[in-house]
Amino acid sequence: MTNRLRAAFLGTAAAAALGVGALTLLPAPAPFLSSAIAQGAPQSQPFSFADMVERVKPAVVAVRVTRAPAASSQMTFRDLPGQDDDGQSMERFMRRFGDQFRNDPRFGPGNPGPDSPRFGNPGPGGPRWGGPGGPRGGPRAVAQGSGFFISADGYIVTNNHVVRDATEVEVVMDGGRTLRARVIGTDQRTDLALLKAEGTDFPFVRFAPQAPRVGDWVIAVGNPFGLGGTVTAGIVSARGRDIGSGPYDDFLQIDAAVNRGNSGGPTFNANGDVIGVNTAIYSPSGGNVGIAFAIPAETTQNVIASLREHGSVQRGWIGVQIQQVTPEIAEGLRLSKPEGALVAGIQPDSPAASSDLKPSDVIVGVNGEPIRNARELSRRIAGVRPGTEVRLTVMRDGAERTVTMTLGRLEDARQASRGDDLRQRRGGSDRGGEFGATPQAPDAPRLGLSVEPARNRGGGLVVTEVDPSGPAGQRGIREGDVILDVAGRTVSNIREMREALANSRTEGRNTVLLRVRSGERQHFVAIPIGRG
Repeated sequence: MTNRLRAAFLGTAAAAALGVGALTLLPAPAPFLSSAIAQGAPQSQPFSFADMVERVKPAVVAVRVTRAPAASSQMTFRDLPGQDDDGQSMERFMRRFGDQFRNDPRFGPGNPGPDSPRFGNPGPGGPRWGGPGGPRGGPRAVAQGSGFFISADGYIVTNNHVVRDATEVEVVMDGGRTLRARVIGTDQRTDLALLKAEGTDFPFVRFAPQAPRVGDWVIAVGNPFGLGGTVTAGIVSARGRDIGSGPYDDFLQIDAAVNRGNSGGPTFNANGDVIGVNTAIYSPSGGNVGIAFAIPAETTQNVIASLREHGSVQRGWIGVQIQQVTPEIAEGLRLSKPEGALVAGIQPDSPAASSDLKPSDVIVGVNGEPIRNARELSRRIAGVRPGTEVRLTVMRDGAERTVTMTLGRLEDARQASRGDDLRQRRGGSDRGGEFGATPQAPDAPRLGLSVEPARNRGGGLVVTEVDPSGPAGQRGIREGDVILDVAGRTVSNIREMREALANSRTEGRNTVLLRVRSGERQHFVAIPIGRG
């Protein structure tokens, strides 16, 4: 049976982490780099990160979180898209693990494990943690992660999933000093959190002024399996990774050894500047296999600044449903290349509704900066403060236009969604009348569906039957969907649909775009109309 790959959230209960097996000693590696390669110096002086690590390591902390047992009785999983070993698509195959907790009387005082005194930790069973031997009585759930100071007055960055549902948070500094911390704010969409420890003159690190390049050195420092102050090194393997965790995915991929417990810890460049916050790994076993993901410093700085000022993240919102521009959609819109974000629908009472933006517009720029895809547009708009005026560059009917609007504020109930996910939210069938004839005319292509005028649905043609092997059925059209327009032309009866299809063929198009409403969502479907 093929292994099912998993991307694991890295926060962990330290006791569970090392209790699964014995430690294995590995042979010492050969010298991996000489200064002759790095700096052109004699090979007798091996390259080392020691000076940099000595400078930044005091700013990295272990984050210990207590949670009520009811809030942590089971792990939470988040599926991510992928393929199995045979190349067959699976809907979801990577799993992001929630933290693992120790909530068991067996882990009382003196029980061996990474939280016990022999590992330099007082243990969750002790009085300070409210375990069986504590004054509050009863076991409590304990999780561990990592974090780092970003200011001398005690602000600490970590992951949201490390401190989620926390009733008590402590941070342990490199020298063993333990501090109480409070949660200033969290952001679930980017998995970031800001803590505050009381005090002054804390050692802190700075964010890198520019993004790293693929191939640059990285150094990860954190608290894997409760082993605080662990340092590993590697390189940036890739940038801009989308691992399916949310609309703002833009992860750095690194191959430095990162494990559960590293969550929230920093990844540094060779200068000692923070380039990312470790948050997930990709692994068949849950352990390190050289594929880890970090939230970029640029994203982190923007989110943390908002958390520090407001306690929450204020994101810009324009009120559109967008989807990726595929090569087929680009052909249907007569675009020179498949880039930008296609506007599939506009939400009522939104900034977009008050502007000149229209469905089928392709947004290719924001404030003069190019937009390559729908995900990049989501991140760019979300990164702009509500109330700010933005200039959108759009392609419409083969010509470039500029649309100006003032951003609203993104709210949970009103966030825009990407059209490629809409097929999972289909509405039910609604025939609304007798079986309608498949639109045909001498020059109209067959789509393999039957339609009739939609009643009480705001116009369009409701799909009453679909041939699963036909062009429309193979591209996701389902019974109950409502076709709003064909090739940019609004349709409300079968004759208009026939004419639009025939005109598309007469114009020499090989693909026609249908704008479809599925439930409350709208998206475009590109259907080939070649004569075959």
